[in-house]
Amino acid sequence: MECIEIFGGQPLKGSVKVQGAKNTVLPIMAAAILNHGISVLHNCPKIVDVYYMIQILEHIGCVIKWEENTLIINAATLKSCYIPAQFANKMRSSIFLLGSLLGRFNEAKLPYPGGCVIGERPIGLHLEGLRKLNVVITEEESELTARVSKLTGGVVNFSFPSVGATENIVLAAVCAQGTTRIMGAAREPEIIELCRFLNEMGASITGAGSNEILIEGVEELHNVEFNIVADRIVAGTYILAALSTRGRINLVDAPISHISSLLDTISKMGVVYKETKEGLYIDATGRFATIPFVNTEPYPGFPTDLQSQLMAVLAGIPGESCICENLFEARFKVAKELNSMGARITYNDRIAKICGVPKLHGAMVYAEELRGGAALVVAAVGAEGLTLIENRNFIDRGYEDICRDLTYLGAKITSKGSR
Repeated sequence: MECIEIFGGQPLKGSVKVQGAKNTVLPIMAAAILNHGISVLHNCPKIVDVYYMIQILEHIGCVIKWEENTLIINAATLKSCYIPAQFANKMRSSIFLLGSLLGRFNEAKLPYPGGCVIGERPIGLHLEGLRKLNVVITEEESELTARVSKLTGGVVNFSFPSVGATENIVLAAVCAQGTTRIMGAAREPEIIELCRFLNEMGASITGAGSNEILIEGVEELHNVEFNIVADRIVAGTYILAALSTRGRINLVDAPISHISSLLDTISKMGVVYKETKEGLYIDATGRFATIPFVNTEPYPGFPTDLQSQLMAVLAGIPGESCICENLFEARFKVAKELNSMGARITYNDRIAKICGVPKLHGAMVYAEELRGGAALVVAAVGAEGLTLIENRNFIDRGYEDICRDLTYLGAKITSKGSR
């Protein structure tokens, strides 16, 4: 079994470049099929979820090749609007293809998406929004079919700012007839980047980054070359690893404007940071304290995807903390594993209470999902002794090579087993 072995207790120091963003590139890869030609994506992360998406795109007819960290997608030969279960069940992000396949074929058929254990993550908002664009959706036990004679612009008013649903409506509306207005849209950087990509392909989208997005449908899109922004969650994970080890690091190409809520949080804890020409400098070598309360919220609030990593840090700081998880009901799965490392965490429903200890200790632990697995790495690099993290495959879904990157920063970390 693939695992990660970590001898903790060594303060991190040095520099590392932040990889391209997982949550940006996946919807952009889905968007590439709206172009009847070639999309070139620079700074594309070589992570498991990207390879899963490549498998799906190749299956439906795209021709794809890598040139170092550049991914080239030729969608001219796209031939199918059906995604089989063996592909879609591997990753939740397959749902993005619903909107883009409708935009390309006026039809899409795919199983309910898989790949995650942190909560139900229902797709009702996706389907409700698509129906506002004249789409007829048939739901069966294991899959859904969406058809439309002609996509027509409409007003979509979300009751919750769902990132995935916002992206799906954008993808469907780009080539629809008329104007689509999305009210209550998600504001995440990933939305901004998707709309920027589409605009560079010839779309007409305004308002990305606000809660109202306006899309004027266009007849066709054209070839594009695009640079994937650095991953804010990877950057945040390495920042929190520096806190866990009481180290100081430089993050090259850190997306500083995208992690303001995290930087505000660690600043309140007493951690020093500053912007540099290369990116971001973090100094966690001085005294810093726990933080009484953290609330996860949609962007620009504190991201749920960094909640587990923050919990790992707070578990190793004397004092009491409380985290309220407002987005995913099963996000506290990692608490049990952290407790096996000496943490004192109790949780009920969406509230976790952390009674910090001076030092965590190594143990054999199990990753059950992507961000929880990253949290175990954050805990382990700061803990005393040896930690063995099983199920590395979950971590590889979002981190190009977490062992390589943390080794650059001086961690004693190695991968065991084949990748």
